[in-house]
Amino acid sequence: EVGLTEGNIFQGELTFDQLLFNRPVPGYAQYRSPIKDLWICGSSTHPGGGVMGAPGRNAAAEILRDIKTPKKDMSDAYAVL
Repeated sequence: EVGLTEGNIFQGELTFDQLLFNRPVPGYAQYRSPIKDLWICGSSTHPGGGVMGAPGRNAAAEILRDIKTPKKDMSDAYAVL
């Protein structure tokens, strides 16, 4: 049982006020949380739960940027926008 009684599998509406730089909420875009070294990678992040795997891939690219991995080592890990 998942327990999504009247819940939302996308962890937020895919409306204009909750997309791109406002997803999951204003101030927490780009997969970063207010806690150092804690990134957000679930379906509440851009581009949302309807694009399988993309939020995790995008978060991984941001993590690699934050730890300053050289571009050549990131291969195809760049964010899908």
